[in-house]
Amino acid sequence: MGAKESDSVADLARRPIAGFAAGPGGGAVWLDGGKPVTACPKCRGAMSVRIWLSLAECPRCNLTIRLSDTQEKQALALSRPCPSAPAAGQDALAAAPQPTAIEPVATAASDAGNAPPIAQPSHESPNGSVAVSPTVAPRQIGDAAPDSPLADPLLSSVARSGRFFVCWLVSAVLHMVLVIVLGFWLIENSRRSERLLLAATVSDVPSDTTVEQLDMSAEEPKSIEEALPINATVPPATDETLVASVTSVEPPPGEILPGSDLKKLPVGNISPGHVLAGRDPALRGQLVVREGGTTESEAAVGRALEWLKRHQGASGSWSLNGFSAAGDCNGRCGDPGVESDTSATALALLPFLGAGQTHLRGEYTFTVARGLRALMDMQGADGDLRGRGSGNMYAHGQATIALCEAYALTQAENLREPAQRAVNFVVAAQHEAGGWRYRPGEPGDLSVVGWQMMALRSAQMAYLEVPQETFLKATRFLNSVQHGTSTGLYCYMPKSGPSPVMTAEGLLCRQYSGWRRNHPLLVNGVVWLEANQLPKRDRANMYFWYYGTQVMHHMGGEIWEKWNDALRDLLISLQSTSGHEAGSWAPLGGHDSQGGRLYTTALAACTLEVYYRHLPLYRGGAVGSDATPRHKP
Repeated sequence: MGAKESDSVADLARRPIAGFAAGPGGGAVWLDGGKPVTACPKCRGAMSVRIWLSLAECPRCNLTIRLSDTQEKQALALSRPCPSAPAAGQDALAAAPQPTAIEPVATAASDAGNAPPIAQPSHESPNGSVAVSPTVAPRQIGDAAPDSPLADPLLSSVARSGRFFVCWLVSAVLHMVLVIVLGFWLIENSRRSERLLLAATVSDVPSDTTVEQLDMSAEEPKSIEEALPINATVPPATDETLVASVTSVEPPPGEILPGSDLKKLPVGNISPGHVLAGRDPALRGQLVVREGGTTESEAAVGRALEWLKRHQGASGSWSLNGFSAAGDCNGRCGDPGVESDTSATALALLPFLGAGQTHLRGEYTFTVARGLRALMDMQGADGDLRGRGSGNMYAHGQATIALCEAYALTQAENLREPAQRAVNFVVAAQHEAGGWRYRPGEPGDLSVVGWQMMALRSAQMAYLEVPQETFLKATRFLNSVQHGTSTGLYCYMPKSGPSPVMTAEGLLCRQYSGWRRNHPLLVNGVVWLEANQLPKRDRANMYFWYYGTQVMHHMGGEIWEKWNDALRDLLISLQSTSGHEAGSWAPLGGHDSQGGRLYTTALAACTLEVYYRHLPLYRGGAVGSDATPRHKP
């Protein structure tokens, strides 16, 4: 994010993760062989510190992190000569008082897991305290004992020269071999798509936690009072210099929304089996690997979030048709859509929430807080979030999903009431035949119904109140738009013809309505999509891919692998890579042109988050026991 236009995906993958506190003792820096090092957050090995760049590098993991302020100060302190140091060129250790008896000195271990969190070698005293060990001047190459035959100055000089040459030659050969081996290793690793996962949010969950061990249900969630005060004043957006790193760090939420609880995990109230649990950074990276994502897919999501952040309006909202006037864009991004700021704001928030970014935790607390504030300001007293312009029940359903997910991820008390009012409006707007359309009370169409069904399911995930009768009526509507009795295909409205887009949307509604994975009509519909509608460049349709990808991911197995293989890299290749549009997607086809670039970008990012955005419904409730990549049921 914030990359130069010529940067490749591989370059982005190697970018430092801003603010990542690594190493023992919360990121300690110590000396290893006279050089400052810190611990790698992945392999726990020693990372060489490059003070002048404020970076630390791990050659084993091909990982680079940015030093924190504390780490940088530690490294600088270790690199400065002692005030009483001897003249330049003389080893400072040689000036230390010489002990009569040399005590054993503990050196910094090369493995970061054993490295002491202090800067100097030490040993354990008998009473258990740590004391600095005395030091002696190291003997240089060629030095000889006084009684040695080489004590003669001329012989000693010749010996030193010969030994120095031999050592230099051996060192040169070894370094050349290491460089060649390292080169082959880097080339081989550059071909591996799963070498690095860009789940850069720091989680309070231990780094070695697996999807089987994670237990986030031990503590009852607590409300966060005044997390989003109704009368809060949000400062206007300002132009920000893009940081050439994987992520950008935003102001602490406490500076924006007084009362925010910084100790709250973004998904701290969600159990491992919860459908939103994969958004926790402790699980996210593992799920990317297991479910078929790559470094490139995560980097594409990261670039999309940066593009969305840069096109947020001064009020905190986004616009489908006016996004190019936000921030520093100045009209450089094309493909506007229809007018609906409510829809734009909701859709833009969904990828942030999908990546576990909330107004309380993450790299985009400022962006998310302003977006949620804008949605709440748009809401009517009756919960209506349709907004102005082309706003309709589409926009209301999308906004309801955003509010419900934000509340589910944070349990922020000031989000509960707006989310519940939005859900109540969905319930009241349902037609007696079970559907929804553009305005409340109209006979339904499946396109609008899909968003309302997901809104109601999001409300249930947040433990909000949803009448069971609403779901029963919606099921009757789904029966009315099902094509035939055995095909598993779906139509836009009753008595109309089936289509791939409506089939994908109808099948997802059925999955969330409780159909089992082996339901004959679900299987028939999924098999038909796989046989006839695999993603291809010449028939790109983001709306269809958004729904179809979720359906296939829930199904899992070979049919998911085939769909994912066809879509993932194709979708990444369609992302804009130059100019101010870099990180976004132009409308791909179908109804994408009505939503425009912002709409398409939001859905594309959510689609590439499928590996963790919603845990698969048919595999042990979500997170199964098999943590290997591409799990097959």
